[in-house]
Amino acid sequence: MTFPRRIVIPGGSGQIGTVLARHYQSLGAEVVVLARKLIQAPWRVVQWDGRTIGPWAEEIDGADVVINLAGRSVNCRYNAANRREIKESRVNATKVVGQAIAQSSRPPKLWMNASTATIYRHALDRPMDEATGELGGNEPHAPDTWRFSIDVVKSWEDAFFSSSTPVTRKVALRSAMVMSPDRGGVFDALLGLVRRGLGGASGSGQQFVSWIHETDFLRALNYVIEHQEFNGTVNIASPNPLPNREFMAALRETWGIKIGLPASKWMLEIGAILLRTETELILKSRRVVPGRLLAAGFQFEFPDWPAATRDLVSRWKLAS
Repeated sequence: MTFPRRIVIPGGSGQIGTVLARHYQSLGAEVVVLARKLIQAPWRVVQWDGRTIGPWAEEIDGADVVINLAGRSVNCRYNAANRREIKESRVNATKVVGQAIAQSSRPPKLWMNASTATIYRHALDRPMDEATGELGGNEPHAPDTWRFSIDVVKSWEDAFFSSSTPVTRKVALRSAMVMSPDRGGVFDALLGLVRRGLGGASGSGQQFVSWIHETDFLRALNYVIEHQEFNGTVNIASPNPLPNREFMAALRETWGIKIGLPASKWMLEIGAILLRTETELILKSRRVVPGRLLAAGFQFEFPDWPAATRDLVSRWKLAS
């Protein structure tokens, strides 16, 4: 397909949505973000509830690409109310976007729906690609919170692929953590630990971290847009995940700090309770690789973490 002129981003008011909206607007596309609350932004923001068809559905009709990111943040404690909201916010938003596409007189050519690399099992032994990766949920001794996350992602993808949109190509983006220098993002939080002398290994430090540089995240989505052979699930991740111990050491070296205090598993458990989050975000080993992108010839600008940290830290400092 030709490069999209109009892109609609449901749930695009967060960090990743802002990264996408900023990028596509800079390329000359008309960008529309669907958000639960109206906010000031350089692009048009239209209100929706993420559950029911409303006037917002008119924005889908005639769009070239829809990128659905809607879903409650998982950075919280997994109590019953939060679990329900995490799952329902993703499934309901996906279903209603599918309904809007189905009723469009000019449906979009492509619908990309957020998913996550956490769908794969806790993997220390080998990489997980789209063809041979094993879905998680049945690992021996896996915490209940890990099984819950897998259930959410499976339900999310089921809602996406079961939507009847016969003329719209569909791609589920199983994305790793997107690293950008924006304040409030994942990289900002990790760098904050390093700057405070707390950027040592987490737990055993052997668990793998899957990540992708913001530049390659955007380039990968552009590649999927331009190459119509892509449908189904696509891993959006660097080809080189690395153990948490090496991951944090590279970030410390770039910042210029040799030592970072490590955090044992019990310390992380206590910290997670105090911060009202879950240790899964730190302790689960995500060894995910982008098999389909690599097979198609996609070239990463930042395939390795040390080089990515140098770019990100430099840009973080410039924004300070």
